[in-house]
Amino acid sequence: MPATRTGAAGAVISGWGMALPDKVVTNHDLAETLDTSDEWIVTRTGISSRHIGGSTVSLSVASGQQALDMAGLTPERIDALVVATTTPDRQWGTAAMIQEQLGLSCGAYEVNAACSGFVYALVNAHGLIAMGANRVLIIGTDTLSRITDWNDRATAPLFADASGAVVLESVEGRGQLLGWDLDADGSASELLWAEVGGTVNMEGKEVFRRAVRIMMDSAEKSMRHAGITADDLALIVPHQANIRIIQAACDRLGVEIERAAVTIDHTGNTSSASIPVALAEALNAGRVADGDHILLVGFGGGMTAASAVLRWGGTS
Repeated sequence: MPATRTGAAGAVISGWGMALPDKVVTNHDLAETLDTSDEWIVTRTGISSRHIGGSTVSLSVASGQQALDMAGLTPERIDALVVATTTPDRQWGTAAMIQEQLGLSCGAYEVNAACSGFVYALVNAHGLIAMGANRVLIIGTDTLSRITDWNDRATAPLFADASGAVVLESVEGRGQLLGWDLDADGSASELLWAEVGGTVNMEGKEVFRRAVRIMMDSAEKSMRHAGITADDLALIVPHQANIRIIQAACDRLGVEIERAAVTIDHTGNTSSASIPVALAEALNAGRVADGDHILLVGFGGGMTAASAVLRWGGTS
């Protein structure tokens, strides 16, 4: 994909939020019904527990309201709502339901790029800003527990429910987004998929191999567009699919895993919510300062990939 054109209107993230269901399911809970153990799951995935429950609409409203409150914005000031999800509550209209419950009076639509969806939506929202929008609310939400086979030892420990949101506001100058890339490889579509009305299917070993490759290819393109190298990164916010994939990605980038935002131990894989939740936790923990370079990078079923380099606080 091309780099952001010089002169395009820029934007910055002015508020963020996240929502996790109240119900926590531990590995020990899963071991009561599956032939597995806490040690087996943690060793292979890095996951100790996950949150289950809620709907895509209810979780989105919760995270979206937090983001609006942090940005100090009333609903009528939002020009568009973009919802990244692969598990809408209805075949159509989920974004409109979220819009109504948040009290917004703007266009609302959904983006489905699986676990890459939030970065796809973020880039899309920057496009809206470039075309004249002033403020866009972006929400990444998935309720994967609804499409998980809880009798499948291979996939049941992985997936969970969550939502993350950011408010994007237009600014003078270039804004935060320095470089971005959106990608897809349809030849890998049979490695990670779910039929309409079905449950998640995954070829784990091949997903691992392809995921690291497509993620890093996308990340390298974004960094090249941004004019930086991995040494310039203060924080990496990867899709939370598997701790081994995160470690392999860091190794490929040549950076220590301590520079990555890692939430998978207590959230599991929450698809479109994965990156915004990890970003929100990192921001809430004070891990980002003005001028820091942040890499958002993920992959998803399809197989899709997406990445973006942000300079926190914006740039002229």
